[in-house]
Amino acid sequence: MSQENKGEQSQRKDQSQQKPRRRYYSRNRYYNKRRSSNRPDQQKVSFKKTSVVVPLLNEEESLSPLHIEIKKAFTKLTCDYEIIFVDDGSTDKSLDTIKRLAKENNKIRFISFKKNYGKSAALQLGFKSAKGDAIITMDADLQDDPAEIPNLLAKLDEGWDLVSGWKKTRHDPFIKKHTSKLFNYVTRVFSGIKIHDFNCGLKAYRGEIVKRINVYGELHRYVPVLANWEGFSVTEIPVKHHARRYGKTKFGISRFFKGFVDLMTVVFTTRYVKRPMHLFGLIGTFSFAFGILVNLYLSYEWFMGVPLKNRPLLFLGILLIIVGVQFFAVGLLGELIAHNFQDDNEYNVKERN
Repeated sequence: MSQENKGEQSQRKDQSQQKPRRRYYSRNRYYNKRRSSNRPDQQKVSFKKTSVVVPLLNEEESLSPLHIEIKKAFTKLTCDYEIIFVDDGSTDKSLDTIKRLAKENNKIRFISFKKNYGKSAALQLGFKSAKGDAIITMDADLQDDPAEIPNLLAKLDEGWDLVSGWKKTRHDPFIKKHTSKLFNYVTRVFSGIKIHDFNCGLKAYRGEIVKRINVYGELHRYVPVLANWEGFSVTEIPVKHHARRYGKTKFGISRFFKGFVDLMTVVFTTRYVKRPMHLFGLIGTFSFAFGILVNLYLSYEWFMGVPLKNRPLLFLGILLIIVGVQFFAVGLLGELIAHNFQDDNEYNVKERN
């Protein structure tokens, strides 16, 4: 065989070996281009996965339309998602509806309580089960709009740790609307956090927040306060609010009074649990000082010849001094307990070198 034929043969061999490689790369470029241009309207977020935690009680009629709206919201986002329904001891067919939806959508998970433990317990278990690096909470009654999820995640992407919804235009009964305004005002004054709606069910969290805070009792109303105390940044955005379509509201007048009691709990546990002397010592000092002033005044009158028998003010002064000493003693005992149970794990460290 001549040298020219050998050269042509080797050239064809080289070309045949190179062809599949060129075709392989061009096919990859085609599929990548097709995949990237598949949904140009999708909103990019930095979160890989978002967990939607939905606590519920007797909301069987709302669950199917809520599921549809949540799925629709995530078609506009680039991140993966999961939905965690937490059934807080429903007595209707809510659990059956959730099981049916879970068969249709493998992104649905659920937890069902044997009895009603309250919204805080439902949220706490939902937080523990969440696998996303961003968490959305919302009520199941369709008053919270799932279409707001992209807006909440976008605000979270700006660097905030917690984004709370603000129901600027509310569609609630008169009593619920105005008691909520009073509740939010008092909470804003006591906590120092300048947001308008602490109790909105529609919120977005970074994953690390739900691992730091412990929600129990009725403290779900004060999650922004608890997060702020741990050093996380809190903000809000206006969200759409709808009138209830199905079922009855779970709001009762007793919840209004419980809310203020819980506010005192939150103020104490966030501000004074590690420095109880600052609270009890301050109250004790004022009570003791006022009692001393009352008794000094009565002593002056006694020196001026005014008899002190049958003077209720004398008993008030003595009582104030005793109460002041007791408050001061409680503060000292609290300081001893806080000192002995001090733990480095309680500090929320931002960076470490």
